[in-house]
Amino acid sequence: MAEAEEALRTLARNVRAARNRAGLSLDELGRRAKVSKGALVGLERARGNPNFATLVRLADTLGVSVSALLEGRAAERVRVVSADAVMPLWTGEQGSEARLMLTTSGPAPTEVWRWQLRPGDEYPSHPHQAGVVETVSVTAGRMTLVVDGDEYAVGAGQTATFDGDASHAYRGTGTETCHLIMTVHLPPGPAPAS
Repeated sequence: MAEAEEALRTLARNVRAARNRAGLSLDELGRRAKVSKGALVGLERARGNPNFATLVRLADTLGVSVSALLEGRAAERVRVVSADAVMPLWTGEQGSEARLMLTTSGPAPTEVWRWQLRPGDEYPSHPHQAGVVETVSVTAGRMTLVVDGDEYAVGAGQTATFDGDASHAYRGTGTETCHLIMTVHLPPGPAPAS
């Protein structure tokens, strides 16, 4: 319980700091990210339990990575992250899961995700901010990548990339679990003002 409370405090501190850096009020952040002001107030006070979709919308709006909202300060020059040390940020009805392993530092960070998609499970994603590029590399099994309603079969040993500002989804296909590594390349700097 103490670990979850500390994670929520870290999230609260990081969201507030990113919002202040972007020069956004709670009202404006809520409007842009499609999150209620009450939920944002609770989040910045380390209360509540935001879901994965909310975290992605906040990160996109603030021009930061999801892990920048979740992680404490980096203490080491080299980080080695084990999959079992990272909690899934999404789980599907069939037992699929997505784990955000780490985010690189620098002006244009890259998120590195480890996914397991079981046959029949699907994760629909809302469009990200302009400039986000996603890449999926399937290491075992098969998946269907759906971008703007068009379907693309991606199997073991194949890699696909696309602009993340389109609606997209990941679906497990075939008879075995699909294992993939996804990278999300973020544009530099905060999201442009609307």
